[in-house]
This record gives sequence, C-alpha cells and structure tokens, in this order.
Amino acid sequence: MDIEKSSHLSACPFCSPSPSIVAANEYAIAIRDGFPLSPGHTLIIPKRHLASFFEATADERTALFALLEEVRELLLQERSPDGFNIGINDGPAAGQTVMHLHIHLIPRYAGDMEDPRGGVRWIFPDKAAYWKDGEKP
Repeated sequence: MDIEKSSHLSACPFCSPSPSIVAANEYAIAIRDGFPLSPGHTLIIPKRHLASFFEATADERTALFALLEEVRELLLQERSPDGFNIGINDGPAAGQTVMHLHIHLIPRYAGDMEDPRGGVRWIFPDKAAYWKDGEKP
C-alpha cells in the first residue's frame, strides 16, 4: 500500500504501517491499534501525511468516513460489539501524540466498564458525570 512519504516523514509510524491492513480505499487505510483499548480497536488513517482532520480535503474526509463505516461493519460481523466510541485527538492539547491524523474506532462491549455513561466525556473525569446520582442522562 503506497502511503505518501518524504524523507522527513520516515519516523511517522502511520506513513509506514504494519503489513496487516484491515481495509483500504483510495485515500485511507485501516489498521488495528497497536495499544488497543478493547478487542478490535482500529485506526482509520489517511494515506497522505497530515496532522489535523481540518487539513484533510473533502475527498479524504469522505474516504475516511466511508472506511470508518466499512470497518464498523467488519467489526460487527467479527466481534459483535454492543456499541462504539469514535474519536480524533486533534493537536497536542487534545492528547494527539502521533502527528498523523487518525480516527479511533473503539468497539464497546456490554459490561466492559461498570458505568459507561458519559463516554468520551471521561477525558475530563470531574465533568463526565453531568447527571445526578440515580438519574439517567
């Protein structure tokens, strides 16, 4: 799979991905996360090296979301998850550590966490539980 490269990008782990590509299209690839949060945790990555989602062209965004949907269907068939978290860390302040855009598709399974309410809000634990005890959000 050809990923757009130049010599200064050789250190980027997503510009030279593992050979185990799960799915691909013209502008993006999908690989399993090397440090999965759950079984099937997958990354959707543009072939062109860019750091931010907001640098992606309309065609790249369309391809990324098409691949996200394709991989979701694969995971439903392979692992039967009960839900998904989808996330992008865009910029160091948002926790991005690999400066090549990637979308996390994280399968969730009933019982994998005692109380999953709040989902991605848990990046700020003191703000995550915005409902009162005993109430449903």
